[in-house]
Amino acid sequence: QVRLVESGGGLVQAGGSLRLSCGASGRTFSGYAMGWFRQAPGKEREFVGARSESGSSTMSDSVWGRFTISRDSVKNTVYLQMNMLKPEDTAVYYCAAELSDQRYTRPESYDYWGQGTQVTVSS
Repeated sequence: QVRLVESGGGLVQAGGSLRLSCGASGRTFSGYAMGWFRQAPGKEREFVGARSESGSSTMSDSVWGRFTISRDSVKNTVYLQMNMLKPEDTAVYYCAAELSDQRYTRPESYDYWGQGTQVTVSS
């Protein structure tokens, strides 16, 4: 089993940056794809990006050029670097693990989830 814990959320002004981290315990990241999703009030959970064990990444159109996923297998931690933040980025951000190492965009395809961390971007 895998336990994921997000951290690094908070309040930031538009144009600023935040780095979210997701620490994993239990089974290692080996063989897993790691994804980031976000969910705003009243909206469905939205794909942000994912990174496979092989190093390939997929980012959503809404964050392309602003957000980057990195992965530190030694520390069992995945990061979401968020730059040029906009108010519409405000959401609870979740990390997730997928056992077949495929960068799926649907949340239903992921096997393990963190508890989420709130990101609020003010104008």
